[in-house]
Amino acid sequence: MKPLTSEWISKAEGDFAIVERESRARRNPSYDGVCFHAQQCVEKYLKARICEAGSSVQKLHDLSALLDQVLPYEPLWESYRRDLAYLSDYAVNFRYPGESASRETALQARSFCRSFRKAARAALDVETS
Repeated sequence: MKPLTSEWISKAEGDFAIVERESRARRNPSYDGVCFHAQQCVEKYLKARICEAGSSVQKLHDLSALLDQVLPYEPLWESYRRDLAYLSDYAVNFRYPGESASRETALQARSFCRSFRKAARAALDVETS
């Protein structure tokens, strides 16, 4: 595995740890944070796969656009398009006043993140935990 791919995975796992921790918080959970970090985790796994394929990683946060770049290497990931489009909005939506995530929204974001993370780790030959 390329060193930069490993760095992307490490960053993705940091976001995943926050998703899991905030999802379990009993006092003052940050549902906005769960949604944002779920999006960030998926974004970084997409970028890890792009990097591992030898392509350049663009500075963009649109998960659908990143998915389009990955599909030549992982065509079965097309099945995640709807989930990734759902998560893509969380790169910005809940970071500013005017919208807040509910518990249900956060749990859905976590579910999508977990599912995609499992597929990405398998494709990158990373032990799934």
